[in-house]
Parts: sequence; C-alpha cells; structure tokens
Amino acid sequence: AVITNVSGDGSPAVTVAYTVLAPTARLPMVDEKDAQAVALGYVEDATKADTARFKNYVAGTDCSNCALYQGKAGDSVGPCPLFAGKSVAAKGWCTSWVKKA
Repeated sequence: AVITNVSGDGSPAVTVAYTVLAPTARLPMVDEKDAQAVALGYVEDATKADTARFKNYVAGTDCSNCALYQGKAGDSVGPCPLFAGKSVAAKGWCTSWVKKA
C-alpha cells in the first residue's frame, strides 16, 4: 500500500510504500533520527511532538490509538507499516496518525 503525507506546513510531501506486518513480529525500534522518522515527525513520546512544525498533532493521539499501529492493546511497542521492519513506541506519534476505527 502507499500513503502520501502532506503536512500543510510547506514541507515537501512524503510518499511511503509499506507492507503490513504480522502483529506478533519482534522488530527493532525505529530511530527518531532515521530519515523517514524525521520526515514524518516521529517521536517516541507523543507529548514531545513538534507542534510548531506539525499542526495536525492533537493531545491524546499516539501510536497506540492510530489505525496504522499493529501492536496489541497494552503493548509498549508494536510494528508500524510506515517503518517497515521496525517497531514504534505505543506512546509515540508521527504526522501520519489516523484515528483507529
């Protein structure tokens, strides 16, 4: 699948191709300094999101309540298809956050 993120802050759009991973996969953590993580504004602690740069951040949103997060409820980390082969912090956040149905 492919997601195109347009931040609305004048920065370039980011297009990401991803593969859905098995929720039980044990993967290394994504590094906040990874180029894709930087482009998507990923932080391991949602309360530290760059709200000046990413206007779509809303308090209370984090990876655990994002539709893309593939960890189980209560897991502290889980896979995210935006960061293929890596896990994200359940309390993390990035600009691609989408409300879980």
